[in-house]
Amino acid sequence: MEGSFREWVWLSSVPGVGAVKSKKLLEHFMDIHNVWNATEAELQGLPFLSRKDISNLTNVKFKQDVDRHLENIYKNDIKVITLEDKLYPEYLKNIYDPPLVLYMKGTIQKEEKYLAVVGSRKATSYGLDMAKRISRELAGYGITIVSGMARGVDSFAHKGALEAKGRTIAVVGCGLDIVYPYENKKLMESIVENGACLSEYLPGTTPVPGNFPARNRIISGISMGVIVIEAGERSGSLITANFALEQGREVFALPGNVNSIKSTGTNKLIKEGAKIVTGIDDILEELNIYFIEENTNGLFTKNLQDDKLLKGLDADEKKIVECLRLESMHIDTIVRKTGFSIQLVNSILIMLELKGVVEQLPGKIFKLKC
Repeated sequence: MEGSFREWVWLSSVPGVGAVKSKKLLEHFMDIHNVWNATEAELQGLPFLSRKDISNLTNVKFKQDVDRHLENIYKNDIKVITLEDKLYPEYLKNIYDPPLVLYMKGTIQKEEKYLAVVGSRKATSYGLDMAKRISRELAGYGITIVSGMARGVDSFAHKGALEAKGRTIAVVGCGLDIVYPYENKKLMESIVENGACLSEYLPGTTPVPGNFPARNRIISGISMGVIVIEAGERSGSLITANFALEQGREVFALPGNVNSIKSTGTNKLIKEGAKIVTGIDDILEELNIYFIEENTNGLFTKNLQDDKLLKGLDADEKKIVECLRLESMHIDTIVRKTGFSIQLVNSILIMLELKGVVEQLPGKIFKLKC
């Protein structure tokens, strides 16, 4: 299901056919090339497509427009990562509505571990200081900081990671040929040099308000967890936190002054069950991460307490536990990594849950319970 960039870019640009419908089309036709060549008659039998969708998918103009899109992509030195690319982040691939295509400036690494840090655009000095401090300390241990490059907390999260000479990812709500906000031009350049800027939007796409909630699902979806620094009651950061909960990610919140409107959102998250953050130890402990040696190229692993954890498990059970050493994982990924059938993986996971070794998160994602 590799397909050419032309076909992937075309499908991602067809009006009205978003991430969910595109994913269903790929599942039905098995190959992006088959979607490109699908006839009106073949598309009419699909219940998830409207008549307008079918008209757009068979419209020759949208296929001809791909040449212009590709010219803009290459002119702006933008890379294309498709849903089938080996570099496509595994966590993001397993959400309900993964972007069909990620446009990228910079680099991402296959084994990176991501944590999102988000918060108010009009944060207090306390919120900005904490965003930078937490991001700097996490980045110092090799964790890649993800945020949205917005004013306020997002910008300070990226800056904290860069101060630690760590890596950081900005997910933006416009084309990568546009800097938004413009005052972050130098910050964007630094992020590209020390990580990546990602977008699901083609070059030339302006930062209209409707793009940002969709952008937020990528910030949470790519990450192991989301850390909310400061947020008002209707903050976009709470949208990111809600996406994280739906995607089975951990949500952390920095407690704030109960009299401050900048902390109403974060304090509410804590009341509803988000993990309180007073320092990075709270985050690392909840995610069950410990460091082999402090500040040694960011090496980290799961603290499995191996002797107790593996005691009494058979070879197949141990193989699945090994898969879950470094991160929570979707059941389909476990099937792929172990080579076991879906039926066998299901039965083993049930046994491991009964033994108290693993627990299931929403969305058929599993993690070690230790």
